[in-house]
Amino acid sequence: MENYDVKDTKLAEGGRRKIEWAEREMPVLRLIRERFKKERPLQGLRLSACLHVTTETANLVHTLHEGGADIVLTASNPLSTQDEVAAALVTHFEIPVFAIKGESNVTYYKHLNAALDHKPHLTMDDGADLVGTLHKDRRDLLSNIIGGTEETTTGVIRLRAMAEDGALEFPVIAVNDAMTKHFFDNRYGTGQSTIDGIVRATNILLAGKTIVVAGYGWCGRGFALRAKGMGANVVVTEVDPLPALEAVMDGYRVMPMAEAAKIGDIFVTMTGDLNVIDQHHFEVMKDGAIVANSGHFNVEINIPALEALSVGKRLVRPFVEQFEMKDGRLIHLLGEGRLINLASAEGHPASVMDMSFANQALAAEYMVKNADKLENKVYSVPDAIDREIARIKLDAMAVAIDTLTEQQVKYLHSWQEGT
Repeated sequence: MENYDVKDTKLAEGGRRKIEWAEREMPVLRLIRERFKKERPLQGLRLSACLHVTTETANLVHTLHEGGADIVLTASNPLSTQDEVAAALVTHFEIPVFAIKGESNVTYYKHLNAALDHKPHLTMDDGADLVGTLHKDRRDLLSNIIGGTEETTTGVIRLRAMAEDGALEFPVIAVNDAMTKHFFDNRYGTGQSTIDGIVRATNILLAGKTIVVAGYGWCGRGFALRAKGMGANVVVTEVDPLPALEAVMDGYRVMPMAEAAKIGDIFVTMTGDLNVIDQHHFEVMKDGAIVANSGHFNVEINIPALEALSVGKRLVRPFVEQFEMKDGRLIHLLGEGRLINLASAEGHPASVMDMSFANQALAAEYMVKNADKLENKVYSVPDAIDREIARIKLDAMAVAIDTLTEQQVKYLHSWQEGT
């Protein structure tokens, strides 16, 4: 196999060991892989995947390949690739991969187009860059597409906007909508991995620090809870009154970012929106403030504004850029403003991604079976798939639950009985 672009295939053996380690924590995906290998539901289909190239993703790609898919993988973020995993997929699994950690924006889009050169029948996206590129620059390939899946909140937002505008040319399943995805991946996965990324990058003590969490969605909830558990004083900023009220009831201080900017030691954005931390926020931050992003794209922090305010910058640690302001204050940006949990750490634990990627695999199978019935819009993962994944996960954890009796089922579906 010659059609790939990874850093160094000599890294493959180390990558294979890491993939095997992650696989031990992914029993749901393992069971799906065993069935896929027998039934081959994706046989004869070309699949282009744009995902974070990690050990967990490698296990998903292996599952899809065992299910018959002719698959090509490219990175969904320039800093999220684990080079040894990319090498292992090429060398040991014979799967074409186009991903190098730290690749330039030009190379990133070159790799996206290399994945599209595969002329896919199915797309699998994390952030909707693959689908966006298809619709903008590679429209000649649209006639091949059966449908796609989308992994993350930011991508689902983009795809729903496309559908509302009538621009979406094929059906997409929003994997992020599944309870076994966002309720666990976003809350527990992002919560833990964001802490991991910040600590690995900085080696600072979180206890006693004021941590500002921008956005109190499932990712923000998970991160705030873990920061609080490590002794931080947590402040939440929001634009929606409902999650803001929830944050207050959960015991956090809630205030506008303009106020939080004056008191925060560490700032983490996880909203999916633009310029959440902007020029006027940088102007009032403390000397030594640390700014990081755990949303999908590096637009949540206005980095050009930070650069314009500074008189110089230097890399003081891997993934830590120090900006000197005109008044002598120092502001530190982590991971180039990209996903800090993947830039300086390893992303979500495999046990959480087991459910997320089980949804991806089963959603791809569902799309193939039902594509002719689906319109060009964004669909949620069917409830039956969601609940089956939860059931398998509980079985793998040796956790048993109750079953309703016939009498209880009848009661829950009746209206005759009252007080």
